Amino acid sequence: MSCWELNIRTHQRANSELVGKVIAVEDERSASARLVATQEMAVDDRGLIHGGFAFGLADLAAMVLVNQPNVVLAGAEIRYLAPVKVGDEMVADASLMSKEGNRFIVGVRVRVGDRRVAEGTFNCVVPRRHVLEKKESQ
Repeated sequence: MSCWELNIRTHQRANSELVGKVIAVEDERSASARLVATQEMAVDDRGLIHGGFAFGLADLAAMVLVNQPNVVLAGAEIRYLAPVKVGDEMVADASLMSKEGNRFIVGVRVRVGDRRVAEGTFNCVVPRRHVLEKKESQ
């Protein structure tokens, strides 16, 4: 499915080969994304994947759960539980933990099959305008 079919309103230009592809979204409730680990993501000759790719996938799932055009990550805490290797298909499942105004706390679990490889908490904020938009006074 395309981002248009899933009604995704954020991160529409995210490269699916680098940060993942959204596979499900239920606004402000849950979202899932997947990413296949490639040789280019490996940090050694044994095929160990850099943890930043699991983090990027988890971040994408959190952003899409909020599903607002200007959503940004204000902070995150992540724990790596198991290694990922070349060829593994990672799936990140995000769920809303709490919401207060324009601030969302999202829990994300990343798995390869039934094995959890990372989990974390993502603090997402929806500013009034795009973070790269200049303030009127500038």
